[in-house]
Amino acid sequence: MSLPADFMGRIFYILQKYGVSFLRGAGNTLLIALVSTLVGCIIGFAVGIVQTIPSERKDQPVRWALLCVARFLLNVYVEVFRGTPMMVQAMFIYYGASMLFGINMSMWQAALLIVSINTGAYMAETVRGGILSIDLGQTEGAKAIGMTHVQTMLFVILPQALRNIMPQIGNNLIINIKDTCVLSVIGVVELFYTTKGVAGAYYTYFEAFTVAMVIYFILTFGCSRLLRWWESRMDGPDSYELYDLATTDTLAHTTGMYSYPSKPKAGTQNSDIRDGGAVI
Repeated sequence: MSLPADFMGRIFYILQKYGVSFLRGAGNTLLIALVSTLVGCIIGFAVGIVQTIPSERKDQPVRWALLCVARFLLNVYVEVFRGTPMMVQAMFIYYGASMLFGINMSMWQAALLIVSINTGAYMAETVRGGILSIDLGQTEGAKAIGMTHVQTMLFVILPQALRNIMPQIGNNLIINIKDTCVLSVIGVVELFYTTKGVAGAYYTYFEAFTVAMVIYFILTFGCSRLLRWWESRMDGPDSYELYDLATTDTLAHTTGMYSYPSKPKAGTQNSDIRDGGAVI
């Protein structure tokens, strides 16, 4: 079957002949992006928490010195990976690990490692900003009831910070879906790498990359909608007064939902104390 002359005909011909390859490439792209974003978030939370641990010179000297060294190393990591392109990082890590340390990583291992540590560097600053955005009174209140720093982070600060940084987590996922194309320089068979092969087979670059662009848009738009839905679920209801707990609380009258008991009728022995308790 010869290649059709019209544009749409060539599009359908490419899809018919290489549709499975496009789907496989898109699946690899999505898998790398999802796993790397998850691992990157874990790295980012760990780095962000360490960077926000309170420390002063009057603390134990050893603890203060260790925190200073750890923060210096983590700042170097963050600045290096935020200040260099991912494509350069991919080449440096993939070939450098083999030459310097004798570590021969597979394409998948290299892809997940590179995107994860790159995402972790960006998430570290996001998490640090999210933690610092929480009102200081939250930390002081937690310490006032005897909670340790770890307990305060796990149960008070991080749940609130997570909601604040959810949009950035979604943004990093979308960026990773698109930026996995740079991994083609080390031979990772993702969507961009697959598209180059399809385009070179018949010299249909415009048609092949049109298909790739549509697939990328479907992936990013779908993830964006799912994350927006997750954010709305994390917000909870607009008013917690909808729950029965609020109506049974002894302080619920402060919200305007409490109903005072009606005044006793004339002739009864139980008059409302607010009316002086007079017996009629």
